[in-house]
Amino acid sequence: MKNLSHYLFSALCVVSLAFSTTAYYTARAAQPAAIAGQPVDLSYAAEKALPCVVHIKYLQNAKIQEVEVQSDPFGDMFDPFGFFGQRQPGGQKRKVQTPKKEAAGSGVLISEDGYIVTNNHVVEGADELTVTLNDNREFSARIIGTDKNTDLALIKISGSNLPCIKVVSSDDIKVGEWVLAIGHPLNLRATVTAGIVSAKARSLGANGVEAFIQTDAAINQGNSGGALVNARGELIGINAMLTSPTGSNIGYGFAIPTTIMNKVVADLKEYGTVQRGLIGIQGQDARQYIDVQKDQGKEIDLGTNEGIYIAKVIDDGAAADAGLEEGDVITAVDGQKVTKMAELQEILATKRPGDKVTLNYLHKKSKKTVVVTLKNEQGNTKVIKDSDLDVLGAVIREVNEKEKTELDIKYGLKITKVNAGKLRDSGVPAGFVIQAVNDESMKTLSDLNEAVKAASKSKDPVLYIKGVYPTGKKGYFAVPLEESK
Repeated sequence: MKNLSHYLFSALCVVSLAFSTTAYYTARAAQPAAIAGQPVDLSYAAEKALPCVVHIKYLQNAKIQEVEVQSDPFGDMFDPFGFFGQRQPGGQKRKVQTPKKEAAGSGVLISEDGYIVTNNHVVEGADELTVTLNDNREFSARIIGTDKNTDLALIKISGSNLPCIKVVSSDDIKVGEWVLAIGHPLNLRATVTAGIVSAKARSLGANGVEAFIQTDAAINQGNSGGALVNARGELIGINAMLTSPTGSNIGYGFAIPTTIMNKVVADLKEYGTVQRGLIGIQGQDARQYIDVQKDQGKEIDLGTNEGIYIAKVIDDGAAADAGLEEGDVITAVDGQKVTKMAELQEILATKRPGDKVTLNYLHKKSKKTVVVTLKNEQGNTKVIKDSDLDVLGAVIREVNEKEKTELDIKYGLKITKVNAGKLRDSGVPAGFVIQAVNDESMKTLSDLNEAVKAASKSKDPVLYIKGVYPTGKKGYFAVPLEESK
């Protein structure tokens, strides 16, 4: 009985202690999160994220290019009558070899089977991409798709069970929250820097679509494409650029939020190009517009100091269809308040053509609400696919030296065979030599491929082709890329 009483007393002490501890933590939990603060130790976040951030080596091979050089200013003194060859006004054409280019950047593994997100400017123009993991394994990478408007790119390596980062919504981060920037700056491997979120939805005018996360975590050259992670090691952004008068980190870094990244990645995987839902307006922050008017000595009252001032409504665009007018001010999208253009861009970057959004806006200071059906760049709600040379349905090659001499041309792409496709539909024959498409010179198949891709995503998806027939006669064709209605 004595021993039993002793055990019962000990048990009661333990229970009492447990209740006291629970009460303490309950009281602590009831306090605001701001008082508790975030842990200073960010080693857990670094440990989780480091294996998922890769080094990307960029290689562009040496190429032969034709450039225009200025003629010798003293040439006429020694050859006034042009005995040694006819000089062309404005200079002469010469072939030069461009040097091999090498560069490096960073990327983030987002799937176990090898999908990597990085910046478009890290991979643009590359002939070879080599990816090195944190454990020093090397892989060759291929480009799945790129998007200049957001400066994002999706590349892939072949592998399985690769380390990949957990992606979370950047909407949930707060200004003042601790973050880590992870990458491979200045050719240093696996570098981690810490800071806080300094601001959200920043616009720098660097990209067509931007709503940057601003951070004071050190970001330098080579960090591009790396990870911005929260205190749990979860991805909230892709590091893109820094602002600094010297080019090194004495300023702020900027990352592309995952809200934009997720949509771009999904579109590149499914369509090969990003599907953008456009409202069809041109405008600026209402506060900025008001300040400009005041600087000009004008008094202006929009009914608000926040929102997006509509300076122009695009004809046949979504906003025009919904009845919005110049001078209106958009204040909310789908119930989410918008105070500046970058916030509107971030919301729209998650939408596709055909999606409907509810806009709250002020028209002559009166509150209005309207449902808008977003359109694509071509002014309709169709999916825009990234076309390539296959859509032309032809066998095409660069002209050889003999053909250049016979036709008296310096470059061009010869159509050697026409199969079912857009060229046949438009009457372009075999033997025709393409020299220009949409006013761009066609010297390589890459030139033509880029022209087709650009035209397929434009408001006027047509190839305006200039060239020569085998007889030397000049020819012109319009080749629509869009399916006839």
